[in-house]
Amino acid sequence: MEDSERFEERSFSNGDVYIGKIKGMLPHGKGKYTWSDGTVYEGDWVNGKMTGKGLITWPTGAKYEGEFSGGYLHGHGTFTHSTGCIYSGGWRMDAHHGIGRKEYSNSDIYEGLWKEGIREGCGRYSWENGNTYIGNWKSGKIDGRGVMKWANDDIFDGCWINGLKQGSGVYRFADGGLYIGTWSKGLKDGRGTFYPAGSKQPSLKKLCSLNSDDGLLLNTEKHTATKQKFTRSFSEKISVSGRSKSSRQISHRTSSLDANCIIQDPAGDCICRDSSPTLSQTFNESQSEASGVNSLLYEREYMQGVLIMERIRNYSEIPHKNKRQNTFSVKQAKKSSWIDIFGGSRSYYLKLNLQLGIRYTVGKITPVPAREVRSSDFGDRARIRMYFPKEGSQLTPPHCSIDFYWKDYCPMVFRNLREMFKLDAAEYMMSICGDSGLRDISSPGKSGSIFFLSQDDRFVIKTLKKYELKVMLNMLPKYYHHVGSYENTLITKFFGLHRITLRGGKKVRFVVMGNMFCTELHIHRRYDLKGSTQGRYTDKDKINSNTTLKDLDLKYEFHMDKKLRESLFKQISLDCMFLESQHIIDYSLLLGLHFRAPENLKALVEPPRLPQPQHGLPSEDDAQKQGEQLIIPKGLLLVAHEPSFVNTAPGPHIRGNTLRAYSIGDKQVDLLLPGTARWSVTQVESAIRSKHASSSNTQTSGG
Repeated sequence: MEDSERFEERSFSNGDVYIGKIKGMLPHGKGKYTWSDGTVYEGDWVNGKMTGKGLITWPTGAKYEGEFSGGYLHGHGTFTHSTGCIYSGGWRMDAHHGIGRKEYSNSDIYEGLWKEGIREGCGRYSWENGNTYIGNWKSGKIDGRGVMKWANDDIFDGCWINGLKQGSGVYRFADGGLYIGTWSKGLKDGRGTFYPAGSKQPSLKKLCSLNSDDGLLLNTEKHTATKQKFTRSFSEKISVSGRSKSSRQISHRTSSLDANCIIQDPAGDCICRDSSPTLSQTFNESQSEASGVNSLLYEREYMQGVLIMERIRNYSEIPHKNKRQNTFSVKQAKKSSWIDIFGGSRSYYLKLNLQLGIRYTVGKITPVPAREVRSSDFGDRARIRMYFPKEGSQLTPPHCSIDFYWKDYCPMVFRNLREMFKLDAAEYMMSICGDSGLRDISSPGKSGSIFFLSQDDRFVIKTLKKYELKVMLNMLPKYYHHVGSYENTLITKFFGLHRITLRGGKKVRFVVMGNMFCTELHIHRRYDLKGSTQGRYTDKDKINSNTTLKDLDLKYEFHMDKKLRESLFKQISLDCMFLESQHIIDYSLLLGLHFRAPENLKALVEPPRLPQPQHGLPSEDDAQKQGEQLIIPKGLLLVAHEPSFVNTAPGPHIRGNTLRAYSIGDKQVDLLLPGTARWSVTQVESAIRSKHASSSNTQTSGG
């Protein structure tokens, strides 16, 4: 027979006091518990644990009012710190979790998503000095896509990593000037276009299309989030006799609940200024004009914040894409039998189907014991097939796409290739199938193929025609042997070959490849080199930050170490012999160049990489004084190889023998860029991409 609830007052030997309902020997129902150190809880109890709604106050003056579960702050509630910091929102085991609003003691405010006490997901942060950021967060820092508005009304809309501008973005100055370009670690890096105040500027619709590949935010005020469900169970029990121990835990919580109290303002070149005399003159002229619009714009190129090139042009001289070019190429689309099957949402459904299929394939093949590939692994029966109905099945999850059939070609072969290139199965799956999804990228060729890029830039996915698929399957055994025999091969890395079939019989085939330009360094120039001069140049008016240049556009001489040059040419020769054996004659070398800014100029523009103040941005004078004291890093250096110091994070190309350099005594070498990273010198800095002999226009591989 259960003990009935009764109201009692109990005092304990350690000085704790409980007044309220008791069931058996445990608090159960409404009650008030006072610890010997002055901490007081008044609210609901279930079997000796704080569970339900209640109010707890600490001797420091901090208090929490809201929901509890199993003795933890869990659910929804408001915590007020003794310093005046207030958090109201979701909780999970004493940590901010879900949607919440936090007002800091210095008047900064964050509203958005939290994960285990850290800002994670979409959110809005307002500094007390008037600066505001709306966008994505990761591990408590600005990371992803978002918009920063400074108190002086400057606005940056673009991509961020680790609290710094990184990638494509649009910077709008308070006076009306506009800069569209790319950034690296908070500095302008690469090509961009500056539109002075008063000049004709791209429309909002065009701004969206200019950076559609990066998915930049332009309407971040409309962020919404759904309340998350908590399913984690808690089994820790707190007995009345153990109140002394739990009181210490509860009493000390205020020190950890507010540990992540104040975020620092993004610093460096946050308040951007273009100091070009030409620009200053243009600003004055445009502001003094009573009528008419200034049609001048400035095409610029930066290296780590240093302006190295500027071209003044008239807005009317810029070739503008017509409506047909701005949309997906309809004429090209009609050439492919499958393009129209998804209607207006084809890209979304296609990407979703890819993710579902790849997740299923990797999950099915990974548990199979590792072994060497056999001839049968390349055969017609080496396939994984599965039907994905929209409502789901015993083997597949329900989804919001359309019903489709999935086929995976030579799964054991590609699994071994992934392992050969040191790709972890879980990381591979998360890279392609994670919540951030795949990004559309414009096609660099004339094939009309669709290209996708993984959310972390490590993998490129390209659609194939039927005969291209056959070519790849026919060459796969020799390809597997070649990349296995030559670790430093420059040939494109292939990681998967798949097909989607819809219920009507329409088929989409695609290949997953490594992206050789996934690197911490900004790639300032990309070249597709064939070793030919016939038509191998690019119209200067058509060159932008995404243009892949050709042989006659390459105006640089490369001074290489003798040993490195021998190794490179030897590998190129071996790879070309392989392609020739497969009757592939139309191939090219994909080359990426990273430039370093002149050292004598970097100190003038590089922002201080020092601990930033908590209560605002440094003034321009302070930034200049600190910048003059910087130790300027050197350029790229060849140093003796040290495996423990080599950075292996970027890219899916972590493979290859470390090469030797004549200049340092025929020793294995690393490439060192002080302040950025250190890489082992293999031949992953370039890649050969090939085309089948029967198709001079269609690329079957590429970086």
